[in-house]
Amino acid sequence: MKQILQSLKTGKTEISEVPLPAVHDREVLVQTHNSLVSAGTERMLVEFGKAGWIEKAKQQPDKVKMVLDKIKSDGLAPTIESVFAKLEQPLPLGYCNAGKIMQVGKGVLGFQEGDRVVSNGQHAEFVSVPQILCAKIPDSVSDEEASFAVLGSIALQGIRLAKPTLGESVVVMGAGLIGLMTIQLLRAQGCRVMAVDFDKSRLQLASEFGAEIMDLSSGGDVVDVVHGFSRGYGADAVLITVSSKSNDPVSHAAKMSRKRGRIILIGVTGLGLSRADFYEKELTFQVSCSYGPGRYDPGYEEKGNDYPIGFVRWTEQRNFQAVLDMMAEKKLNVRPLISHRYSISEAEKAYDLILSSNPSLGILLEYEIQEFNKKDNLIHLTKPKSLGEGDIGLSFIGSGSFATKVLIPAFQKTGVSLLGIASKNGVSGSTYGKKFGFQQTTTDVEKLLQDEKSKVVVIASKHDSHAKYVKMALSAGKHVFVEKPLCLTHDELRDLEEFYETLSGDDNKPSLMVGYNRRFSPQIKKIKELLSYYNEPKSFILTVNAGQIPTGHWLHDEEIGGGRILGEGCHFIDLLRFLSGSAIKGFTKSSMNSENGDTTSIQLSFRDGSIGSMHYFANGSKEFPKERMEVFCSGKILQLDNFRKLRGFSWPGFRSMNLRKQDKGHHACVHSFIESLREGKPSPISIKEIFEVTRVSIDLQNNLCS
Repeated sequence: MKQILQSLKTGKTEISEVPLPAVHDREVLVQTHNSLVSAGTERMLVEFGKAGWIEKAKQQPDKVKMVLDKIKSDGLAPTIESVFAKLEQPLPLGYCNAGKIMQVGKGVLGFQEGDRVVSNGQHAEFVSVPQILCAKIPDSVSDEEASFAVLGSIALQGIRLAKPTLGESVVVMGAGLIGLMTIQLLRAQGCRVMAVDFDKSRLQLASEFGAEIMDLSSGGDVVDVVHGFSRGYGADAVLITVSSKSNDPVSHAAKMSRKRGRIILIGVTGLGLSRADFYEKELTFQVSCSYGPGRYDPGYEEKGNDYPIGFVRWTEQRNFQAVLDMMAEKKLNVRPLISHRYSISEAEKAYDLILSSNPSLGILLEYEIQEFNKKDNLIHLTKPKSLGEGDIGLSFIGSGSFATKVLIPAFQKTGVSLLGIASKNGVSGSTYGKKFGFQQTTTDVEKLLQDEKSKVVVIASKHDSHAKYVKMALSAGKHVFVEKPLCLTHDELRDLEEFYETLSGDDNKPSLMVGYNRRFSPQIKKIKELLSYYNEPKSFILTVNAGQIPTGHWLHDEEIGGGRILGEGCHFIDLLRFLSGSAIKGFTKSSMNSENGDTTSIQLSFRDGSIGSMHYFANGSKEFPKERMEVFCSGKILQLDNFRKLRGFSWPGFRSMNLRKQDKGHHACVHSFIESLREGKPSPISIKEIFEVTRVSIDLQNNLCS
């Protein structure tokens, strides 16, 4: 299918061929009939992509600070690699979609195949979207009109925050798409409205919709004009719908408001506020968040947990419905807002238009309605090739940042044949499949596992899918490399252990490897070698300066990410298990009373008498090394900082081992796994240790200490 993608690195907008997206639980697959270009938002994204490096940095100073912090902790080269990898990720454009449901996922309620719906789906021939971000289109509303519903919801949410009442005087600054819909919705609510803009043609539309107008290009004083419009009181509310870097819109809004007036920012402007303007009038200023309550809440948008209507009357979905109702009742007329129509194949012309100085307003994309074929979820990127004797065919499940930045390049260097790559929405799989030379890409994992040429499957999807995909791949007779963790619950672990035991004899069992890369680092190998000369217990202190990640991040979600101790801390439990060379006998955990429980000290004891303290802290400074380990043994100490500097204290014949570039062992880990397959040897990490570390990690995440 066709989809519009934007490169943040080069600024190029292209129509790409990607597989049909997968349909997951509580999602629906929609065949797009029309989508609307959001000129303001999408123009900003395209302009950002086309900007040079210096201009990009100026536009995102918060990201520059993050880059500088990463340079301090990880070094220059890894940081540059990370930045380039981020910019290489294609950005799907669009969020105003209207079409027909072709398939419903498990657990979908209130929708069925054939329903016409609006959603925040992208510019693509097919989109898979959560049911809670869809709303049925009334029979009297066309697909073209319905495609304005999401933008209309942005306008409606701003109005809800302003809380206008019948007869109030409201100023709308900016007569673009959102501004013109805001005007109509305010008029329907019984408000007197004044539209302020530079564009005469847009002001003419505003006048036709019942607003008084102020043409800024005429040179008049907007504050004086609004003073007269409001009968000398000042505006009861000002809704700012412009897109500008200037501070003037907010400044003018404050000056034209009455005492205790309300100012709502729906668009994007400079925010250099004058305290005097706001202080003397006791003004209320609020920034409106997109289409309403639920936006950016994973529990609402991804898991489908609706807010009770008795407590949150208007949500994203209910705002969609309200706007469609206004269209059906002819109180919101978007027909005059359509200025251009392009087919999806001509989409590049639409983006040339919004970047030009030529006038435009509502730009609709039209889609040719084709026969729905579920087989379109697999596309060939290169001509299939036969594998030679000794070649190892390999496929990937997951094409996120870590997979594309670290794992795929590491496996590529081993000389394997990259066959298939699966992703949820098809975009990243198609993009990186082409970049790394995969033969095909799909959104259907089962199709990938059916490829007989693929003997190895790498699982790099989100954590909650690991157990399921590991079992599916092993059942298909594939060797499996799964990025940590192996699974998230004891039930999943027991199931995998029992299933692995049922596989045919030890010599014929597929290999199962977890990507515990740190034990393969050159400096860790050196530490292991030095410790091997002393057959006595060791003491370990491992400090992980993990830093904070947002509370809403999926890693914190124990159902999806497992939590940070299981999702990331398992790396370090495995590392201490490896260096001690002995099974874990006992463990305890003490955590700070924090929201995410990710500032934690863990004590491990091993059967050989060794002990280990693992401090996983989220409340430290980024200027301190991210990972530091100290090993005490027989009157000697080893200290490792950030997998770059290793020092020995009182160690005969060893003083230091420093690397020019950080090496956490990713490439060596992958190389060891592939070489074990080529040589017919067991997996580099024994299955017994994999299950042991997973069990302890789950216990520690769940505070089940021994």
